[in-house]
Amino acid sequence: MSSRRRRPGPPFLLDTHVWFWYLVGSDRLPPGLRDAIDDALGELWLSPISVWELCMLDERGRVRLEPDRRSWVEEALGRLPLEEASLNREVALVSSEVELAQRDPADRFLAATALVFGLTLLTVDERLTNAPGIPTRSS
Repeated sequence: MSSRRRRPGPPFLLDTHVWFWYLVGSDRLPPGLRDAIDDALGELWLSPISVWELCMLDERGRVRLEPDRRSWVEEALGRLPLEEASLNREVALVSSEVELAQRDPADRFLAATALVFGLTLLTVDERLTNAPGIPTRSS
């Protein structure tokens, strides 16, 4: 957590990797995004798609969630409280309408969630930061 005095920040949706890197203290997370998260505590959102995506990464051995997925997620949500951006009908419809360079379903749902809920997506994924009309911040 930043030593600076916290002020209300804009509402942010955390991309899966940003959420994970923040919690594990990874140096892959740009300092500007770490500061943005610290400054926006209470205005942070997470999609259930990110929970699913992180669990899939653990299943494939690309990350390690210890002692198990469910415990890791529950502990993570206790350490960094987030609003849950529900996966609803409007998000599903918008996910089929967003224009992304790739067809990754998780990215489509995250982009749609940001649009539907009026959130800025914190991500370093250039496929999302370069997408037209998707509000993102990468640093």
